[in-house]
Parts: sequence; C-alpha cells; structure tokens
Amino acid sequence: MADWKDCKNILCIRPDNLGDLIMSGPAIRALKETFGAKITILTSSMAAGIAKFLPQIDDVIVFDVPWVKTNQQPEPDQFIEIVDELKRHEFDAAVIFTVYSQNPLPTAMIPYMAGIPKRLAYCRENPYQLLTDWVPDKEPYHTIKHQVRRDLDLVAAVGAVTNNENLNLKVDEELTGPVDQKLMQAGVDLKKPWLILHPGVSEVKRLYNEEEWARAGKRIINDLGYQVLITGVQSEKELTDRIASQIGVRAFSLAGLFNLSEFILLISRAPLLLSVNTGTVHIAAAVGTPTVVLYALTNPQHTPWNVPSKVLTFAVPLHLQSKNEVIAHGNRHFSHLDDIAPDANDIVSAAEQLLNRNAEAYFYDEPRLLNAAGI
Repeated sequence: MADWKDCKNILCIRPDNLGDLIMSGPAIRALKETFGAKITILTSSMAAGIAKFLPQIDDVIVFDVPWVKTNQQPEPDQFIEIVDELKRHEFDAAVIFTVYSQNPLPTAMIPYMAGIPKRLAYCRENPYQLLTDWVPDKEPYHTIKHQVRRDLDLVAAVGAVTNNENLNLKVDEELTGPVDQKLMQAGVDLKKPWLILHPGVSEVKRLYNEEEWARAGKRIINDLGYQVLITGVQSEKELTDRIASQIGVRAFSLAGLFNLSEFILLISRAPLLLSVNTGTVHIAAAVGTPTVVLYALTNPQHTPWNVPSKVLTFAVPLHLQSKNEVIAHGNRHFSHLDDIAPDANDIVSAAEQLLNRNAEAYFYDEPRLLNAAGI
C-alpha cells in the first residue's frame, strides 16, 4: 500500500443511497482523524441530502452514475464535466466504498481520469492501474462483514483508524417546537407515549405485509399503550394512509409531513422504531434509537449497527430476487432462514422486549444473520 500520511485532501466516493452513506460515516471519520484531511464526498442525488448531517464531511459533490440505481442518468458529456471538476479540487487521494456485490472499476475510472494519485477500493479482479491501493475482495465467498466493518477495514488498509466506530448524525434540537406543532396538528397527544412505524421502501422486494403491520399496530396501541406514528416520504402517503386506516384510532399517517432535519430529530426522540430495512434504520442507529427491523433477505450487511435492535427476516419473492450472481450466491446461504415469516405477534414481542429492556438487546457488529447461515 502507498503511504497516505501526507494526504490532506481526500475524496470519498459513495454513489449509492442515503443509508449507504451513513454506514460509511465511521470509515470517513477514520480518514479525517488519522490524516487530518479535508473530506469531500462524491455521492448520488438520493444521498446528498444526508451529507450535511455527517460532521466528518466538509464538502459534497453530487453525481449520479449509470451503474447504480439512482434518480437520474448522466449524459456522456457529464462524465467529462465531473472529471474536470475533480481535477480542479486537486485531491491527494480517493476512496471508493462499495457493497460486496458491486464492481468498483467503473467508479474507479472517474478518479483515474481526474489524475487523483492514490485510489483505494476493494476489487475481486486485478485492477492494474485503475487502483493504486487494491484490497482483494473476499466477500461473500469466504466471509461477509457488516457494511460498517467492511468500510472500516478498507481504510485501515492505508492506516486510517478511529476509536469511535458508531454511526452519527447531527440533530437540530432547535426544531423541537416546529416538530411538536406538526405532531399536535396531526392529532398526536404529546402527553402520551408514541413510537414510529416506517413501512416504506425504495425497492418493492423489501416491502412487508400491510395487514401484519396493521395487526401489530393495533396491539401496540391496545396492549402496550403507545400511539403509532406512521412515517414516510410524500410518495408513500397512500401506503401510510392505508395502514393508519386499518389500525384505527391513535394511529397517525404522517408521510411527507417532515423535512429531513425534522425527521432526524423525530427519530432521535422516539423510544423505538419499527421499520423495514431501509435508510431510516441507519438514521435510527446514528441517533441511538432502538429498532425492530423487518428485514427482507437481500443484503445481510445492512442490519442496525451498534444500537439495541431485533431483526426479523422474511423472504424476497422469487420473481423479485436479484439477478446479480454475487447476491444470488449469498441468497443460497440464507434460503433456510425464511421458513416461517414473522407476523404481528413477533413484531409486538420484539417491540415489548426493547421497550422494557428486560430481554437481550443485540448490538450488531458482525451480522448475527451470518452465524445463522453458517458463514
């Protein structure tokens, strides 16, 4: 590996979703702390909004690449523009963060063409000149790590370490008044306890059964005494409305009501989050909120990190399973974990255990799913 001690202007590339960028936070912190570097993140339009809440990031460049599922597709000329922009920044080094199913080499072409002298990434094949610092990727054939651990181990290969491996986001406490006002206008009784149910997903294959969400919501209200705040983005309002209607009194459909700053604060104030495996789970981990996650068996790297949590797995329908052969390999290891899908009783039991803290609370490092799969 090259010597990175003089790298004071580092580009981190994470061209994926909001949750992926949050999970790269500890590794980015390690780079900043170890080298005393200015950190710029090159990320997608879908993840850019969260970057300002990560204190270890100094600057943001937004670019949607066509080999990652994003909102936009760049024209060929835009690649020349982004390369020219990176040249102007005169970066000392670039780090490319990936999940194990991604090939880093298309992304590596960007810092290579920009003339960034040091370029670090995992890769299965020999990248030759595209990467100056190559970490052979052994996942998922020999091991599978949590995404946070994967990213930390990548930067450790060039000497970057941190004593704080937790996720973190800045929380704006000054928004407490406006958030409370919105909750009261929606009918929430702030004098009574509430928790959050977040059912929406970025991919249909991660959706959990609406009827079971509704059954769980009713029991949480009637048996545990909590109001249920059903959150999501504006495009998920029909979903949250349907679930709130099925649950009934003391369930509130709040999709589209909060901007990102307000949503982070709301999550930080919740005693518990119930969610599918989506970016909201990683927001919760970054603000220390316990989580019950209904986890579609897609990528096992993305369970809650270093926060009390319960993971309830369910199968992805066959017709929605990924055609990516690397992911398919992982799916074969997990096929036996979904024999009995979790139901409302499982959700309520997990919620009660975390709320009462009278049962084991799992703090994720290496994913517990991997042990169950025999990896």
